[in-house]
Amino acid sequence: MTLDGGGEDGGQAAEAAVFGQLEALGIAHERLECDPALADTAAFCAHYGIPVEASCNTIIVASKREPKQFVACLVTATTRLDVNRVVRRLMGVSKASFATAEETRALTGMLIGGVTVFGLPDDLKLYVDARVMDLEALWVGGGSRSCKLKVDPASLLRLPNVEVVEGLGFEA
Repeated sequence: MTLDGGGEDGGQAAEAAVFGQLEALGIAHERLECDPALADTAAFCAHYGIPVEASCNTIIVASKREPKQFVACLVTATTRLDVNRVVRRLMGVSKASFATAEETRALTGMLIGGVTVFGLPDDLKLYVDARVMDLEALWVGGGSRSCKLKVDPASLLRLPNVEVVEGLGFEA
């Protein structure tokens, strides 16, 4: 997997990839336009009246050693991603950490606050915490900081390279 630098279009290409994949996979969704200044989870939920328990975060994780490896992980906003044990083991690496904002943008074309499980590179492994699948519906990024998406958790199983993992997240 190579990093291509992402686009400089403010997320338009990433949004196009996100909505293209939603359409291609026939995934029903609700789109909510939001103020980019309020895209971070806590601010978004507070301002738009979205329960934080229904909000999920897509986090890109990178291996520390070369050759660099990346995975995407989805956890509820009320849990923390277990990078040091679970994700590291799943990746088969000795050390891993959150990808930098620059790495995330180069890999996905998305800015932090807009990163989503939709529209990711086809060869990127996606791990979903099992708790996410128990939600009635969930809110995720929309590919840019200007929108969020509400989807049915079962729709995540249509994505390429997805695996549901028990204990991917832990209570914060």
